[in-house]
Amino acid sequence: MSFLWTLLFMALIGALIGGFTNHLAIKMLFRPHEAKYIGKWRLPFTPGLIPKRRDELAVQLGRTVTNYLVTPDMFRKRLLTPDMEVKAEAFVQRKIEEYVLHSDKTLNDWIHDAGATEMVMKTEQKIVETVDARLQHMKRTLTSGTIEEIVPIAWQEQAKERIPTITDYILQKAELYVDSYEGKVMFQKLINDFLESKGTFGGMLNMFFGDSNSLVEKVQREALKFIKAPGTTDLITSIIEKEFVKLQKRPLDELIGGFDWDGLFTTIQAYVQKELAIQTRLDKTIQDYWPEGSAWTAVNVTPKLMEFAFMQAEKQLDVSLKKLKLDEIVKEQVDTFPVAVLEDLVLGISRREFKMITVLGALLGGIIGIVQGLIVFFTTIN
Repeated sequence: MSFLWTLLFMALIGALIGGFTNHLAIKMLFRPHEAKYIGKWRLPFTPGLIPKRRDELAVQLGRTVTNYLVTPDMFRKRLLTPDMEVKAEAFVQRKIEEYVLHSDKTLNDWIHDAGATEMVMKTEQKIVETVDARLQHMKRTLTSGTIEEIVPIAWQEQAKERIPTITDYILQKAELYVDSYEGKVMFQKLINDFLESKGTFGGMLNMFFGDSNSLVEKVQREALKFIKAPGTTDLITSIIEKEFVKLQKRPLDELIGGFDWDGLFTTIQAYVQKELAIQTRLDKTIQDYWPEGSAWTAVNVTPKLMEFAFMQAEKQLDVSLKKLKLDEIVKEQVDTFPVAVLEDLVLGISRREFKMITVLGALLGGIIGIVQGLIVFFTTIN
């Protein structure tokens, strides 16, 4: 019976020693957090293993993250996929429609958000100044030279080519007028006025020619013969050509002298402002001017934009990750962690396993104690 108690006692002692040593070893991974000194002599095993090797741990964690966790291939497999591109395209299109194409904001609101102020007034003022400058330039041009210098040569040539047409038109109208009742009345009045102005001699002529109506008819026939004569066409054409040449040499200002330029300018400027209606136009939304914008951007803009973005992201992925220097970021963050945080992090993940290690140490210590007790018992008997 005494042997059994001895055996149990040795097992208990072995279990206590095994569990305590394992528990102490686990604690020594983190504790103490700082080095302990007696005078200038640093106690051995201080600080704990992880605080002592924190720099190496930080470097190793950084390498692990960059080499095995956050790698270019991981981003390609997880993010730069066709399915992700489709989702990104749909997301971007929704946001474009929500915040731009279907927005209630007017063009004035967009301009104001861009930092531009008094846009309408400045635009109208600039337009008025531009129109006025062009009108003044036109006025100076028209009043500072002859028709030949100002009017384009092509216009002058075209006008000269139409002189025969003008001649034919004049003769046609003259023939119709002379042969009409109005022409007859006009000739009769001219003849009567002529004869009356000659007094007695006129009366004698009237008696000589007989009835004035017959005289008028004779004059009409002669006038028609004159109009239809080939020489008349040449004569009128020559007269018009000579007058056209003279007209070309005259200053244009003589033809338009006294023209109300100020009134014209005022009318044009008012018309331009009325037709532009800048304030009214800017008070409309993008959708008012571009109702098919959503359909167009969904086909022509967003897909190409996302395709370009994903293509560039894939090309620049390796370089971008290298520039980020994730290993250095991880190292810096780990270096700034308090040791207590690292301890809580590790224990939070492995607390149960550490307890099992402590229990296993106690179990092994108990078994070793039993074995020692048996060895002592059998040695004592012999």
